[in-house]
Amino acid sequence: MQSRIELPSAHDMDPQQHAIYQSVLKTRGNADGPFLAWLHSPGLAGPAQQLGAFCRYDTQLSLVESELLILCVAAHFHCDGEQQIHEPIAIEAGLPEATVATLREGGRASLETPRLNLLQTLARQLLDQRRIDDDTFDAARQALGTQALVEVVGIIGYYSLVAMTLNAFEMRVAMPGQA
Repeated sequence: MQSRIELPSAHDMDPQQHAIYQSVLKTRGNADGPFLAWLHSPGLAGPAQQLGAFCRYDTQLSLVESELLILCVAAHFHCDGEQQIHEPIAIEAGLPEATVATLREGGRASLETPRLNLLQTLARQLLDQRRIDDDTFDAARQALGTQALVEVVGIIGYYSLVAMTLNAFEMRVAMPGQA
C-alpha cells in the first residue's frame, strides 16, 4: 500500500501488532486496506479488523450485496483505495463492469433484482441524507428482516470508517512500477 504515513512492516511490529496482522492475513489473505494504518493503534486495529471480518464474511447478505454496499460507500467518499480493492471483488461476485463504473462515478446503477436496487437506495439515503426514509426503511425491513437490516447499516458504517482511513492517509494499492 502507498500511504502518506509510514506503514509498519511485519518485522518491525511488536507482538500485539503482529498478532493482529496475522489475523488480518488469515481472514483476508493480504493486509491491503486500512489495517496497516490502524496497527499504529493496536487498540483500534484489533476490534476494527474483527468487525471488518464479520461485515465482510459473516452477515446474512450475499457477497454481491455486500460488495454493492461497499462500492456505494467508496463512491460517496471518493475513495480510490476502497474502489481499487473492492471493484474486482464485486465484478467477480457478479456485478457487471458497467454497473461498477456507474457506481464509481456516483451514478445510480440499474440493478438486476429489486433487492439489490433496494440496498442501493438504502445505502445512498443513509450516506447522503444520514437517514433512511420511512418507505425505504419499511421495504428494507420487510425484504431483509431486522437482523440483516442492522447488518446492512453495520457494513455501511464500517466501510465508511475504512474509506475515511484510506482517504485521510491517502492509502492506495501500489501499482506496478510505482514506489
